[in-house]
Amino acid sequence: MSVSMLSTFVKPMHPEGRKFVAIAAAITLALFWLWEPLGWIGAGLTIWVYYFFRDPERVTPNRPGLMVSPADGVISLLEPAVPPAELGLGDQPMTRVSVFMSVFNCHVNRLPHEGTITTVAYRPGKFLNASLDKASEDNERNGLTVQIADGRQYGVVQIAGLVARRILCWSQEGQTLGRGERFGLIRFGSRLDIYLPEGVQPLVSIGQTMIAGETVLADLTATTGVMAGADE
Repeated sequence: MSVSMLSTFVKPMHPEGRKFVAIAAAITLALFWLWEPLGWIGAGLTIWVYYFFRDPERVTPNRPGLMVSPADGVISLLEPAVPPAELGLGDQPMTRVSVFMSVFNCHVNRLPHEGTITTVAYRPGKFLNASLDKASEDNERNGLTVQIADGRQYGVVQIAGLVARRILCWSQEGQTLGRGERFGLIRFGSRLDIYLPEGVQPLVSIGQTMIAGETVLADLTATTGVMAGADE
């Protein structure tokens, strides 16, 4: 197998996954010792754990003003919604774009647009199915408010799902990140909500497949038009 073909199937793994792969591998060895068929099942699960924590490099668009998806997955909601109070974005509805991540998606989260993180706010909660609308309010979540160079702000909220049991965010208040830079990760199925600045319209539709750090979500320089997917 050539190097190019190998790189297609073998992706870098995020350090967060090393201990889980090690645990899965140890269990697999024990299962092989007990009964070989069980060992092969364990081997398959070990490969899946590695695959879950994959962290491939992404090519982020460099045109000024573009916002990219913070997560791999599918657009599940696209509607006006009041952002969580802890983000400090006010009590008026903002355009919310929700990206649902299944357990088969890459779960490393990336910043939609360069800016300074002004708020990092964690809130405990339930573990409902992340595809449900009420998950935005009821589920465990971690929110970031990001201020861009022109003074406008947007929000990104990591939401735990039915299987997810830990939200990781290694970015801090006052930190400046570039577009597409990694800021966090959610373990085992989840969702991200993005609250766009006032007047900015999404360039995506419900059901669209997204690639974190690559798929264009919105254009901050274009503030007119009809919300994509609003009538779907």
